[in-house]
Amino acid sequence: MAQLKNSTSKHKLAVVILNYNGLEHLRTFLRSVVDCLPGYATLIIADNASTDGSVSYIQQNFPEVKLILLSENTGYAGGYNLALEQVKAEYYFLVNSDVKLTPESIDPLVRFLDENSSFAACQPKVMAVREEGFFEYAGAAGGWIDRFGYPFCRGRILATTEKDKGQYDGNERVFWASGAALMIRSEDFHRSGGFDKDFFAHMEEIDFCWRLQRMNRNIAVVPRSVIYHLGGGTLEYAHPAKTFLNFRNSLYVLLKNEQGHILIWVLLVRLLLDGIAGIRFLLLMDWANFRAIPRAHFNFYRNISRMWQKRKSFLNLLKSQNISERRELDGRYKGSIIWDYYILKKQKFSELNVSKKRKK
Repeated sequence: MAQLKNSTSKHKLAVVILNYNGLEHLRTFLRSVVDCLPGYATLIIADNASTDGSVSYIQQNFPEVKLILLSENTGYAGGYNLALEQVKAEYYFLVNSDVKLTPESIDPLVRFLDENSSFAACQPKVMAVREEGFFEYAGAAGGWIDRFGYPFCRGRILATTEKDKGQYDGNERVFWASGAALMIRSEDFHRSGGFDKDFFAHMEEIDFCWRLQRMNRNIAVVPRSVIYHLGGGTLEYAHPAKTFLNFRNSLYVLLKNEQGHILIWVLLVRLLLDGIAGIRFLLLMDWANFRAIPRAHFNFYRNISRMWQKRKSFLNLLKSQNISERRELDGRYKGSIIWDYYILKKQKFSELNVSKKRKK
């Protein structure tokens, strides 16, 4: 259950930050969000049962910020689902607590959705706080996914990020938008069922955007909007817990969304590729991350039935809303990003053999 303080009326935009023990991030970044908030927006922080004094800090230093207090930590997915049930706005802008905004971060995204009714969601260009001038891992200039379910970005392939030289500055349709700074129409969020709480954290935005595309809705990156992301705010990118969630959840994404006639062979190839990734961790003597991969797989096996039911439930949702499922999706790479990166040494998005992309 959740408790809402300072109940909100309907706004054009609700900027919603989900916080869990992010006191240091709030001290560093919250002022930028408050200062860059346009007059048509309201700022809400949903707290996932923090124990580090985050709530007291907000109440004492930012009394104008509205709070939603959640009774337990249900992760990114569950936390946002609970919080957004209580937020009334045309658009939601879901922002991580380790994100710095600028005066030009919000308006371009709102204008884009205002002018493009077929788009459900969009993201800004995500730049790194730690590496000046470089894209940041979690979203960069828009998310893609390869044929085996491995995600990558314009400006970031696996662990390699590019320097921003304006090479990806056009509005583009993408497969998924970054959960670090995701703007979504509230109607589309609730109509699609929101995030899958069983993901807890990581990859839930990819599953969400895949479902949106299947519902004939589009996703875009709007690079005129720029935000700065610290990254690894809750878990560092190389943390074994993140490795576990990423490997497990990416299998969840495939099982829930991939077309039936290719699902089995795609999953079989994925199991092989994940095994190779495990061997790589073993050779690096990274025992914790090595163990995370079989743990992720066994957890996935235990939940196959549960995810299959969700797959069927979404098909029923499409039927109940009289939606003809879309098959040809934007931002789907027909090759293997693992092969291209490690074997062909293609470490920039511009080096990939991608089909001509449809602009906004």
